Amino acid sequence: MADLKISQLSKAFGTIEALRDISIDIEAGEFVCLLGSSGCGKTTLLRLIAGLESHDHGEMTLAGQDLTAIPSHKRGIGMVFQSLALFPHLNVSNNIGYGLNLRGEDRATVTAEVDRLLDMVGLCGLGERQISALSGGQRQRVAIARALALKPQIFLMDEPFSALDAALRDQMQNEVKRIQQELGVTTIFVTHDQKEAMALADRIAIMHDAKIVQVGTPDELYAKPNSKFVADFFETNNVLQVSVDNDGVYMGTQFLGARAIGVLASGTNEIAIRPEAIELLKSDESPQTPGTLINQRRLGALIEREVDLGGQIILQSAFVGQGETFEIGDRVDVRMDLSKAWVLSG
Repeated sequence: MADLKISQLSKAFGTIEALRDISIDIEAGEFVCLLGSSGCGKTTLLRLIAGLESHDHGEMTLAGQDLTAIPSHKRGIGMVFQSLALFPHLNVSNNIGYGLNLRGEDRATVTAEVDRLLDMVGLCGLGERQISALSGGQRQRVAIARALALKPQIFLMDEPFSALDAALRDQMQNEVKRIQQELGVTTIFVTHDQKEAMALADRIAIMHDAKIVQVGTPDELYAKPNSKFVADFFETNNVLQVSVDNDGVYMGTQFLGARAIGVLASGTNEIAIRPEAIELLKSDESPQTPGTLINQRRLGALIEREVDLGGQIILQSAFVGQGETFEIGDRVDVRMDLSKAWVLSG
């Protein structure tokens, strides 16, 4: 295991700027997800780390060693590609042992390591099977085992589960996290799926327009996105334009509640507040903040509701059985815990 340090890394393809001033330190044994929409630069960054592309500016070191002049096959990096890139003419065992054979390891060593990895990824007894005879999830496991066979210092994964159905994707996420924790290998995982990143990562680096715009733990990013872009990217934040006057918080003329000291300043603020920080009450003749319930749906143990609040649609969520029950079309009184709101920077 080793620390990876990236400083002001930039890369362009002709006139297209793929990465701009990327800086991030990744600790030994850490699981980091690069999260962002298509075209933001996350796969390019992964390929630069792997040595499959060269950067234009900046520095990259692994365990204090400059990676610039080190070819990809000598960097101690294992990679699982989105396409998996398995060898169709080789069986499972030979796919997993391919790198070890290239390295010149003796047959007994290769066999022992392949058997160990087959057990680790749950493919015992399938070593002789052809790749074409495997399910999608089994192929994923072969690709993971092959990348781990050379005991890499860093393990890279480029959206490896994007083609799997939801149930199998959840299963593979659990398997990858288990293997990573068991081996303690530094892992960088590219995804565009917020839920996948939240489930896997120790830290998430959110990328947008060739830059890293925020880095933090899943809890930090969920609770305190630093910009409107990040808040919108996590989708379920309510982003509101509000004004603070005489310690009251207003959205237009709609009163939202008392100002939380130390959270909102006087004047105009753009704030974000999570759905679970909002409570709905049965509306009486003089509600504090009147709204209309326009939709609700059950998501497992949660109920998610949409409320029309003076023309602004907000999301509210609560555990099933918590609070009052409502029907679509009900008038409701909206209560926001503004101590759990935060101001967005832009």
